[in-house]
Amino acid sequence: MVLPTRIRRLVVAPVVVLLALALLATLPVWLLLALAASPLVPGHLRVPRLMFLAIVYLVWDAVALIVLAGLWVASGFGWKIRTPAFQRAHYVVTGRFLSMLFWLARWSLHLTVDVVGTDPDTAIPGRPEIVVSRHAGPGDSFILINGLVNWFDREPRIVLKATLQWDPAVDVMLNRLPNRFISPGRTGTTTLEQQISELATGLDENDAFVIFPEGGNFTPRRRTNAIAKLRSMGMTGLARKAEQLKNVLPPKPTGLFAAIDAAPDAGVIFVAHTGLDRMMTVADVWQELPMDKRLVMRFWSVPPEEVPTGEEERVAWLYDWWARIDSWIEENRPAFRPLSTDWTARRSENV
Repeated sequence: MVLPTRIRRLVVAPVVVLLALALLATLPVWLLLALAASPLVPGHLRVPRLMFLAIVYLVWDAVALIVLAGLWVASGFGWKIRTPAFQRAHYVVTGRFLSMLFWLARWSLHLTVDVVGTDPDTAIPGRPEIVVSRHAGPGDSFILINGLVNWFDREPRIVLKATLQWDPAVDVMLNRLPNRFISPGRTGTTTLEQQISELATGLDENDAFVIFPEGGNFTPRRRTNAIAKLRSMGMTGLARKAEQLKNVLPPKPTGLFAAIDAAPDAGVIFVAHTGLDRMMTVADVWQELPMDKRLVMRFWSVPPEEVPTGEEERVAWLYDWWARIDSWIEENRPAFRPLSTDWTARRSENV
């Protein structure tokens, strides 16, 4: 359920800006309260860290909204907002704000990111790419898009869940660029495949079409339901393959194949990443703080001539790649660190 656009822009966005200003004005009070509560809970400064992240993200959202409002005014109150110059300006702004958020995350969470394999910048320079990524929460997704924009100088076109529009800055910023927010089962007069095909049409040399074919974050329950659905549809062979996947959901091929057909000259880059897999909810963030984590992103590049053309061959090809991604995640998954309530362990952790 997403609120209508006018309510999101005229009510939710101003409320976020006002709330950010109020939190900044009372920041010393909140930090003192957080520091006072910190000795009462396990972990090193978990309460201040989480409060800092929440306030920083809200302020980041508010500043982004103010800058985007300035771009809207500069474009003639939206008149030229879709022109190439203002589209490029929005990509630059997106890159700046993602870079800022990424820097803050690295500084506050002690997070490092390593990229291995063939990345979108060195595969074939000047070739459009379809980036096919596992879905492992908003943290990994932000880092992937930050990498495409700021490390590899790509202009991503992204297929996203409509619920992400609850974030006002994401809502405004990404709706002004060639992206698609998808509501499962509610595609209006066009099918999901048609929307994806339209979005992937006309990719140029620095574009990267980004899609997450799992359709959601991995959970054991979603995995079980997805396998059961494949069986109910008579796809017993795919269900057996899906049962071998322990860390990812079985991929939904139709959207990806629509993008490949719409951009036959584009290469395909598969992306696996691990390190923030458990960062799905506020409770997960609480569990993992302080992180001191190393996130690893693995890229595999497939040239367009190696992408199968037949339907059955493509499905088998996609599942083979997903099995490869699943194995890589299993080999590179960080060890689970439980939240300790033992005071001796806490003192050792804080040293």
